[in-house]
Amino acid sequence: MSQPSTDPQQEPQPSPHSQSQHSEQPHLAAQAHDNPSTSSLDLGVIGNCAFSALVDKMGRIVWCCLPRFDGDPVFNALLDPSDNGSLWAFQLENFSHSEQWYEPNTAVLRTRLYDTLGQGIEITDLAPRFHSRGRFFRPLQVVRRIHPLSGAPRMRVILRPKFDWGREVPLETRGSNHIRYVGNGQTLRLNTDAPISYIVGETAFVVSRPYSFILGPDETLHGGINDTARDFEQETLAYWRNWSRALATPLEWQDAVIRAAITLKLSVYEDTGAIIAAMTTSVPEAPGSQRNWDYRYCWLRDAFFVVRALNSLSELGTMEDYLRWLTNVVVRSGGGHVQPLYGIGLEEALPEQNLDHLPGYRNYPPVRVGNQAYEHFQHDVYGNIVLGAAQAFHDMRLHHRAGAEHFQHLEAVGERAYEVYDQPDAGMWELRTRSRIHTSSALMSWAACDRLAKIAARLDLAERQQYWRARAEEIGERILTEAWNEQRQAYAESFGGRDLDASVLLMVEVGLIAPTDQRFISTVDALEKYLCDGPYMRRYEAPDDFGRPETAFNICTFWRIDALARIGRKEQARAIFNDMLDARNHLGLLSEDTHPVTREMWGNFPQTYSMVGIINCAMRLSASWEAVI
Repeated sequence: MSQPSTDPQQEPQPSPHSQSQHSEQPHLAAQAHDNPSTSSLDLGVIGNCAFSALVDKMGRIVWCCLPRFDGDPVFNALLDPSDNGSLWAFQLENFSHSEQWYEPNTAVLRTRLYDTLGQGIEITDLAPRFHSRGRFFRPLQVVRRIHPLSGAPRMRVILRPKFDWGREVPLETRGSNHIRYVGNGQTLRLNTDAPISYIVGETAFVVSRPYSFILGPDETLHGGINDTARDFEQETLAYWRNWSRALATPLEWQDAVIRAAITLKLSVYEDTGAIIAAMTTSVPEAPGSQRNWDYRYCWLRDAFFVVRALNSLSELGTMEDYLRWLTNVVVRSGGGHVQPLYGIGLEEALPEQNLDHLPGYRNYPPVRVGNQAYEHFQHDVYGNIVLGAAQAFHDMRLHHRAGAEHFQHLEAVGERAYEVYDQPDAGMWELRTRSRIHTSSALMSWAACDRLAKIAARLDLAERQQYWRARAEEIGERILTEAWNEQRQAYAESFGGRDLDASVLLMVEVGLIAPTDQRFISTVDALEKYLCDGPYMRRYEAPDDFGRPETAFNICTFWRIDALARIGRKEQARAIFNDMLDARNHLGLLSEDTHPVTREMWGNFPQTYSMVGIINCAMRLSASWEAVI
């Protein structure tokens, strides 16, 4: 997202890997015969729309921020793979291999660890989420349950939380069935029926029966530890199965779509309705690139695409929650400047700082907290606001449909969109030292005016419909004329520019231009020639302060797939889509970027943009249900 950039004008060169190559490798391999370091994106996610945790193939929690997504990482081994890192592991003696999977259609994760004698344990990980007393019960608790599989396996419990970004080692106190981890800013309590002495001493012991572990706030449980953990597991399984059952999935790729949908849902901070862009900070976009950013905030752009993807599956709860958050942003702005991102509690200031005491993901610093992009002027934000709210005026299923009062607030946003559409900004890629009239920003201003005209028609406001239609036509004409580069035979990234940018593919998605328009087809051809490495697509061709981007930006690849399908190249689109499914990790999750040579994931994880792409392309490419029923 945020990144410095210069403004070089270099002669573009086609990518040497611009032809799509479909991989036939199986995707969801069950076994991991290695002992991965704590710096890997082969991770699973557990969460409950209040917080989340990342679990690696060994069943180790290597990242968990509390008391919310953008809080202190009490487990930080993802960014500190040294012995100073904090994590929670069940370490099996004489470890041989592991298996890991989600319970189908849920956010409950299972990990099996086996030793060299074939003995093993199964770890069940979850964050409780279910209906209770007329509301969602989503405590800040990690529930971990251990079951012996065979023999007499021996394990150590390694539970080493830290506070203040790893700078504070908590004081430990203990009771008969709990351990407290006391810090200056927060205190955690582990309730368990495992031997307390073995946990404190990190002593190996035989797992002869099931054990339960509940880590969360410093509160006593109302029931027995094992009974509570079992009940939380069963209730959480039932909640997610019922939630998934209500999704309107496509015929093909249902597993991928359901996993993507659950991951997007886990990215919602339900207390306010905000949607985070990713659960991590400072996982670099490429090794040693310095492109390390904090994504644990709500970008209006990303959130709109999340809402739109879940809406396509008939999951409306996320939109309703997000509109609560968005309404606060809109009303507070009063028709003035809107930041591209805010904190999940509507915080405006997100000052960026480097934490030099942490070595970083795979020892690639810096580790950044905060994001300077909150200071940016990114004019596409106004279109994203209107697009994110538009369905609320048309959808009869909503409990609280938007009306004339909401429309007046959105009109103020539209006026701002019209005011700035032809003014230079940082663009959707948040370039820090380059300002232009970006095509993508003008495009979203057009979308704001276009959707306002349609909302006015819905509300029978003929004069306002004509008003906004005229403004949309004005902006649209300028985009189609001034962003076109005759020499490149493509729409460029800015008015009067010549550099190519994948974001112009959104011209069809938001409806400015028909996919059959020869100018759009020519643009797709140019982007494939200059921005693609095999199936993968980079964001832009102009070098920035770090040089040319090394990795492909996954959402751009999905935009390419969508564009190819729209212009009739469906078989090519399906082949590239299968390549992207192969690029997921063993649990079906994607980060921000894919390395075109190593196929390794880079960038913050799991990236909502990327998971959105899976849903959108599956919906676009799938055969109809009518084909089989």
